[in-house]
Amino acid sequence: MTAVLPSWLPEVAAGERHPLVFATVSGAHLYGFPSVDSDVDLRGVHVLPAEEVVGLRTGEETVTRSWIREGVEVDLVTHDLAKFCRLLLGRNGYVLEQLLSPLVVTTSPLHEEMRALARGCLTRHHAHHYLGFARTQRRLFDRTGELKPLLYAFRVLLTGVHLMRTGELVADLTLLDDGPPYLPGLVEAKRAAEHGGLTGGAPAAERLAADLDALTARLEEARDASALPDAPSAHDALHDLVVRTRLAGRPSGD
Repeated sequence: MTAVLPSWLPEVAAGERHPLVFATVSGAHLYGFPSVDSDVDLRGVHVLPAEEVVGLRTGEETVTRSWIREGVEVDLVTHDLAKFCRLLLGRNGYVLEQLLSPLVVTTSPLHEEMRALARGCLTRHHAHHYLGFARTQRRLFDRTGELKPLLYAFRVLLTGVHLMRTGELVADLTLLDDGPPYLPGLVEAKRAAEHGGLTGGAPAAERLAADLDALTARLEEARDASALPDAPSAHDALHDLVVRTRLAGRPSGD
């Protein structure tokens, strides 16, 4: 449990059974509001060997495990390269944020190649991902009253608006403009406890709901006016990347 990323995270990535294309940190650390008791969400891409893809015994497309080290809970999820690329070509904001996360634990030339192709995966339909995520987090906040889902709702709406307007993916709430003026105070309050609630002086529920409604409408308007395409353009390049890497049996990017 930590607001600061532990120095031993690269050891975790190096110890995985299959070679990793990359591993990055997602979750509250990426979003700009980790708490002193936050876990570490480690996300990445592994490469299954060809014999675990073309044969009758197939390998794990998704590897998920959690453990605690030195008091820090680590939640690791990696996808095989082909599955990750299929998700990239959908309207999946999660994998785009993982690929482009500046909190890099391990990388490779192939990671850089994939990052360069990310823009060709962006479409106006990614707005649906952020709108849906915001709805889910709002319902969770209404049920629990916790700061975490409230900040998630603001974060995804502001990320979505910025993406639709500029074509740039910014996942850190503290780097996004146009949010209500009380957001920095909520971020600071959340640092004290991962599952803490609203503190004294926080806006009333009616104000929060009105601001979230306004941001939702702003994202819908930005989606409709966006210059982003309707479909990704990177399909062929990602296909070639997957085939080349699978045949090589390693994430070299050469």
